[in-house]
Amino acid sequence: MSLDLSAGEKAATAVEIARYRTLSPLLRACLFAGAVGSVFLSAYVIFGLGNVLKTYVPLETEYFYVMLALLLPLSFVLYPLTRGARAYLPWYDAVLALAACLIPAYFAYKGNAILNEGWEYTAPMHAKALAFVLWVIVLEALRRAGGNAIFAICLVVSVYPIVAHLAPGFLKGQAVQAQVTAGFHMFGTESMLGIPMTAFANLVVGFLVFGVALQYTGGGAFFLNLAFALLGRRRGGPAKVAIFASGLMGSMSGSVITNVLTTGVMSIPAMKRVGFRAAYAGGVEACASTGGVLMPPVMGATAFVMATFLEIGYAEIVIAAAFPSLLYYLGLFMQIDAYAARNGLKGLPADELPPVSQVLRDGWYFVFVFVMLIVMLLYMQREAQAPYYATVVLLVINQLAKKHRWSLKRFVEFLEGVGTLFAELLAVLAGVGLIIGALTLTGKVGSLTYELVRVAGDSVLMLLFMGALTSFILGIGMTVTAAYLFLAVTLAPALVAGGLDKLAVHLFLMYWGMISFITPPVALGAYAAASIAQSDPMKTGFEAMRLGSIIYFVPFFFVLNPALIGQGPMGEIALVLSTAIVGIVLIASGLQGYLYGVGPLDGGSAAWPGRVLLVMGGLILALPANPKILGFTHLQINSAALAVSFVGVMLCWMGRRRVNLMPGGAG
Repeated sequence: MSLDLSAGEKAATAVEIARYRTLSPLLRACLFAGAVGSVFLSAYVIFGLGNVLKTYVPLETEYFYVMLALLLPLSFVLYPLTRGARAYLPWYDAVLALAACLIPAYFAYKGNAILNEGWEYTAPMHAKALAFVLWVIVLEALRRAGGNAIFAICLVVSVYPIVAHLAPGFLKGQAVQAQVTAGFHMFGTESMLGIPMTAFANLVVGFLVFGVALQYTGGGAFFLNLAFALLGRRRGGPAKVAIFASGLMGSMSGSVITNVLTTGVMSIPAMKRVGFRAAYAGGVEACASTGGVLMPPVMGATAFVMATFLEIGYAEIVIAAAFPSLLYYLGLFMQIDAYAARNGLKGLPADELPPVSQVLRDGWYFVFVFVMLIVMLLYMQREAQAPYYATVVLLVINQLAKKHRWSLKRFVEFLEGVGTLFAELLAVLAGVGLIIGALTLTGKVGSLTYELVRVAGDSVLMLLFMGALTSFILGIGMTVTAAYLFLAVTLAPALVAGGLDKLAVHLFLMYWGMISFITPPVALGAYAAASIAQSDPMKTGFEAMRLGSIIYFVPFFFVLNPALIGQGPMGEIALVLSTAIVGIVLIASGLQGYLYGVGPLDGGSAAWPGRVLLVMGGLILALPANPKILGFTHLQINSAALAVSFVGVMLCWMGRRRVNLMPGGAG
């Protein structure tokens, strides 16, 4: 038996199709050209082919402008302004697309003049006019690709320098002329062409191509088949399959919703079949898909932007993110196992599952390219080039294998998928860059940091809670990347100034930007899973919130002690990881009502207090010591945790013993 993900791909496509225009052959050719051109341009720059071939070596800003010229017009090709314009390209979208191509192309042509003549502040009159036009085009492209919420935020912040003298309180500042603001946004290297664009052009492109190639060559089906083969027969097997498959798929796709709709159509019905409640099954898939976006080695655009922002290697991000993501999945796995044990849920019959040997024989090369990518990232330190090598090897092997070999039509679909993904992400990142540019131009970053520290009363814990809440709120209306960048500029400096590790702070903001996907009343990931599970969306959201509860605490754990992201002495790392693992097991046991060695925790009046104490003890045990902020040492925290946990275990054991001794009990 072999499982097929085609139904999931169709479901994901059906959800997205309402957003996109039906493309004519000419428009499809434009999308194809944008995808091919951007990939080749990226490879040309990243591999230094200009020096190798003794041809033109572009300036970095010229490179960015050409990427804009290739991809920005696609926002007006793909996303119609109104529903009535889905079947054709209106004249105004054609004009916008043409302008979105020609203006950046002209700026690329004038790249040397922009740099040498300082157009950032003293551009010619015609260039200033074109800068205003491109500013408007970027904002409209952002609105179509990213939605109204992120558009409104970027619009307000990007024009803030012009009206700073009218702003209230500490936001009030000296106004900047409109033409200077437009020039800074369009010609400077700290706004539209700043950190987000740098990350996209120099890192993200290659990894996105690799992720799309994995999906189109059958990588998703392989990982799902492998998950079913390894875990399908285990206790609560289909739910454990969801963790494994969705974790790997989410790492490839970088999209929670796409991940849910792709793997969920297989995992959710299988979970329901072995006895999982519909809302619970949907919650499992939502949590697994959300965690996948935080799972190395491919973590979506935010991780690459973070590496660029912090000016560190992407490999360092991968290593740091591995620890908390594994703790998150451990908590999810333990809760599922405890739930299955308590409710007597079995796995799927062996004759309905593919043999491991057959799965590996059919898709061994997916494992090979993943290992190759990780080796090149972590050992060879070839971060920008690694995904290109992995993609080429994957496509070559794929064409030699009969089962997944592409036709010309499939190859064109792959390139169109690349172009669509590029167009959406570039529009969002170019728009978000305007936020950084506006705050940089006005010099308000330092003022914001000072005000945040003042409001928090110099309390790092208060700043952390403020950051978590703000990240969550921004994550509702903005992409995770946009929310992260906004807080990386405004809030992160205050947290770092409070003595916290810089990398841990930035990961903290990224994690909390993801939490809205499983937290009601928003919980978009849970609602997508509910549509497959045919369950109540709100109930599914609350199940996801309980199952993914570890994700609410893990960011606080590693930001208070960066040993949980691999920063520090080996002894400290081993200690905090060990206590965190035991603590997570206790938390899962308390939340799901099943304790290993005791059994189901349903022993009358003693059970609930015991379960509460188990959760409390687990949280305390998982909490790493930070004497400067928390005022407690490892010994003090672990002693308190063990005392609370011991009382909880005893109450649970007494409750179970009472049940077993009752007439008709287990004893």
